Amino acid sequence: MQQSGFKLDTGSRKTILEISSRGRLVLTNPVSNRGTAFTDAEREQLNLAGLLTNRVSSIEEQLQRTYGQFSRCPSPLSKFIYLSQLRDRNEVLYYRLVSEHLEEMLPIVYTPTIGEAIERFSHEYVGTRGVFLSIDHPERIEESLRNFELTPENVDLVVVTDSEGILGIGDQGIGGIQIAIGKLGLYTAAAGIHPQRAIPVVLDVGTDNLGLLHSDRYLGERHARVRGEQYDEFIDRFVRVVTELFPNAMIHWEDFGVANAHRILQRYAKEICTFNDDIQGTAAVVLAAAIAAVRRTGIPLRRHRFVIYGAGTAGIGIADMIQGALSAAGRDPGQFYAFNHNGLIIEDSPGTREFQKPYARPRSEIDGWDVADPHRVNLLETIRNAQPTILIGTSARGGAFSEEVVREMHSYCERPVIMPLSNPTDRCEARPSDLLDWTDGKALIATGSPFEPVRRGSVHHTIAQANNALIFPGLGLGVSVVQARLVSEEMIYAAAQALAGLVNEHQPGASLLPTMRDLRMVAATVAKAVAETAESQGLARRPLTNPIQDIYERMWKPEYPELRIV
Repeated sequence: MQQSGFKLDTGSRKTILEISSRGRLVLTNPVSNRGTAFTDAEREQLNLAGLLTNRVSSIEEQLQRTYGQFSRCPSPLSKFIYLSQLRDRNEVLYYRLVSEHLEEMLPIVYTPTIGEAIERFSHEYVGTRGVFLSIDHPERIEESLRNFELTPENVDLVVVTDSEGILGIGDQGIGGIQIAIGKLGLYTAAAGIHPQRAIPVVLDVGTDNLGLLHSDRYLGERHARVRGEQYDEFIDRFVRVVTELFPNAMIHWEDFGVANAHRILQRYAKEICTFNDDIQGTAAVVLAAAIAAVRRTGIPLRRHRFVIYGAGTAGIGIADMIQGALSAAGRDPGQFYAFNHNGLIIEDSPGTREFQKPYARPRSEIDGWDVADPHRVNLLETIRNAQPTILIGTSARGGAFSEEVVREMHSYCERPVIMPLSNPTDRCEARPSDLLDWTDGKALIATGSPFEPVRRGSVHHTIAQANNALIFPGLGLGVSVVQARLVSEEMIYAAAQALAGLVNEHQPGASLLPTMRDLRMVAATVAKAVAETAESQGLARRPLTNPIQDIYERMWKPEYPELRIV
């Protein structure tokens, strides 16, 4: 980072900040400000005398004070706003606080609270660290990105959203900038990617959210979403400018609508270093949980049959990932049964999207089933006829995995693998406690929302949370360590395998995935697998010398940087 009066070296674990500014400018910059932690000598050299209380605090004392302030906030949204203001005041202290209380603060800085923050963005606007690009002014893309004041060699990540498919709440217009900021916060807290090596971006292409358009406070462009050729040209121009300005950066696509997410990824995946977390990140975490589950059952992945209940961006991404993993291992394609709003997708089903068609079942297969309506086959009928062994929910339909459905599945499958992944909790397809009751404690479960452990008899069942934070931070770190030219499918499979390898498959009731409290270790493990795979495929622009040391050295720890006062 290089701004007038400040120069920050972010290339290694120990950062150095060169300061030529003085006085209040030092305190108003979140990179240089360390508040009451400035020593007496630093205060004298930086003309801070009288601008701070006389007593010097340690960062540990600052942490106690800020954690107390955080704890007194009365609601999750107020906690989110407090943390955002802390980040914009003292970046190091913010990341140190979040890192030391990551499990507690993850639901605040990310899902579910960030959903409310996005919805309330224009009402609660308190400033933000991001780049706002408007489709009405595509000529300003380069100028806007340059104004963020990061040099080409110092950018590892650009996280971008057009806000059409935000979490489970849909089109949120310009408020989507918060999801990009939230993702980058996890890249830093979990993987140690320095916050000054990343750029959050929102592409403001309008909104179809009538509530936003009719709100006097809405801060985005006031027109319907632009689609078609103009939209594609805007995306293409954005990609071209980013790759020219920041040649080592990975573009992370986040929360694009179902009509664009797959299309954009397919358009650029073979040309630039790019990744879609909703498609590839979600799928990699689910693949890791599936690998852990099949190790526990002893039944190879190729012998399982899969139901994807909710064939949207995430659901089809999961199917593609599992298919790809089977193909990479030289196995035959798996059997998948995918559902959209019309029921089971069959080759002559109306309204099937292009990216769903590879998973349409042949009409001849369905004609042999016992069903009420062969043109609208429901989940229970599919369970009875196809007898799947892995049931994955990405439908946002709370309670869709009913007792009748689950008991039917358990009748032919001793250890069914069931993953109700929809967020938030009220949209989850089934609760883990019910799934364990309906399967006599035999179900192997991963959920999208966090759930408390469930005790049945002497077994303590820890419920795996299939959170993308287990994959994308480590993947981004691995990519940045070797400056990968592309994100290959093999790199993502390697990430999933590495994640699955971190669980205890022999302990009864053990989680299928690591917990959120282990994110730093998880990210480092995933990064190593990703970096080594990139190098083995000839995709690394910077060679590994000692993989573990290379990754450790790139994982920034939030400590006040060494000061060089000039």
